[in-house]
Amino acid sequence: MHIAILMTNTDESAFARRHPKDGEKFTRLIQEVRPDWTTEVHAVKDGVFPESLEGIDGAMITGSPASAQSNDPWVLALLQVIRDAVAVGLPLFGACFGHQAIARALGGKVGFNDGPFVLGIVEVEAVGRAPWMGAAPDRFRLAAAHGEQVTAMPAGAVLNSAGPGCPIGGFHIGDRVFTTEYHPEMTHDFISALIDILAGKMDADVIEPARASLDQPADRAVFAEWIARFFEVRR
Repeated sequence: MHIAILMTNTDESAFARRHPKDGEKFTRLIQEVRPDWTTEVHAVKDGVFPESLEGIDGAMITGSPASAQSNDPWVLALLQVIRDAVAVGLPLFGACFGHQAIARALGGKVGFNDGPFVLGIVEVEAVGRAPWMGAAPDRFRLAAAHGEQVTAMPAGAVLNSAGPGCPIGGFHIGDRVFTTEYHPEMTHDFISALIDILAGKMDADVIEPARASLDQPADRAVFAEWIARFFEVRR
């Protein structure tokens, strides 16, 4: 299986340079459960898009501090790639910004959180489960870092998860689209470092619960298996 990773993360700070880029994070995530799969990374945030959708078995769209509500040229170009991919039946997985961009591209809506920025390891409820989620636990834990979220799903979408302050935590459309507002690619060490770097920029009512949430690990392997099974449905 060969997967394209559409990298949307615009963070080029010193902090970001000390850690693997999102292309590497998502490659590691999927190869933890499917070691023989290969990936190709496209920095779409720099305007670098795949020349063609042929030759790939699916695509993953990463998270980003950029807004999925923006009309920056690269964001608008990504929305069209999403629509093109869905039109030809290419499976798409989106995380955080990717989740929001897919929703917007297909007619859903994106807005700011009603409450504070969501940060840390959060407990997510599985609802309306997609077939590839199998006997999913009723609740699972994932890293979170978002100030925006999907406020209305696209037509035909089925809700599959919800989290704290985030009623649309993820959705799927048939066997073509699978999304999550959360960050399965983030390791425990990375989310811990992210909380530390944001401590001087965010209020204590965000940072303190985020630090306390690190007592329990995220269910990375569980979610990685769901992503892999999602792509395998179309084999």
